Amino acid sequence: MRSKAMRRLRLRPKTSTRARRRVLRAWSTRRRPWTKHRSRRRSPVDKIWMVTRRELGTYFNSVVAYIVVILFLVITGALFWLNFFQEISVVSLRGFFSQAPLFLAFFAPAITMGLLASEKRSGTLELLMTMPVSDLQIVVGKFLAAVVLLGVVFLMTLVYPLTLSMLGDLDWGAVAAGYIGLMLLGGSYAAVGLMASSFTRDQVVAILVAFSICFFLYLIDQLVGQASGVGARTAEYLSTSYHFENIARGVVDARDVFYYLSLMAVSLGVATLSVGARRW
Repeated sequence: MRSKAMRRLRLRPKTSTRARRRVLRAWSTRRRPWTKHRSRRRSPVDKIWMVTRRELGTYFNSVVAYIVVILFLVITGALFWLNFFQEISVVSLRGFFSQAPLFLAFFAPAITMGLLASEKRSGTLELLMTMPVSDLQIVVGKFLAAVVLLGVVFLMTLVYPLTLSMLGDLDWGAVAAGYIGLMLLGGSYAAVGLMASSFTRDQVVAILVAFSICFFLYLIDQLVGQASGVGARTAEYLSTSYHFENIARGVVDARDVFYYLSLMAVSLGVATLSVGARRW
């Protein structure tokens, strides 16, 4: 085999010594030298995208995901048209933005309940953990897949503001702020749902835990009622609805954005620790 390689190299007298060694090494390992770039180590971003692409394929091949998405669109669409006919003289999406967050508390846990729970139940999580992918990359990849699905669903709801814009002057700045708030809120609920999914093998338990947390965070300021003091201000700050209402008014405050990003970071951090605990 070596002599065959040397004979080929003799036909190329300008070949350097380093190139000769590389060809000989490739022949000895039965590997082509021009495919060496395929064995390069993947970057963390590539690994996260690999997990995200895998989960997106699972989503779009799942009947349950389509059912959940259709239900969300049907319910929000029905409420939009109901508000439209009740306030036909007002060209605004305030009704949609006031009701959509409540349904996100159901929808986001529904699309994240099986991200880790089903992997644990089927045993594929252990297989995924044997790959050169860290626990954080697994969690972030799955989270991004859920966020992409949420983004696709929100894009489908753009038919509502487009319809209203044909009937009058629509404040597109407020609409853009409202959709930014929906993405932040949906991402936060998706992170909470992923965290709940990391605790159990049962998808039903995962969705119940996630829904309970999301619903509690949505109503915590209303549960306090008319109370005042540090406790009331703390409950108000922890409320997802309080921060969303601020953004939906058309004012994207850095404090509200920081709250949602912090909620995502904490939830994803806990999910990463939960996944990592299975290695021990």
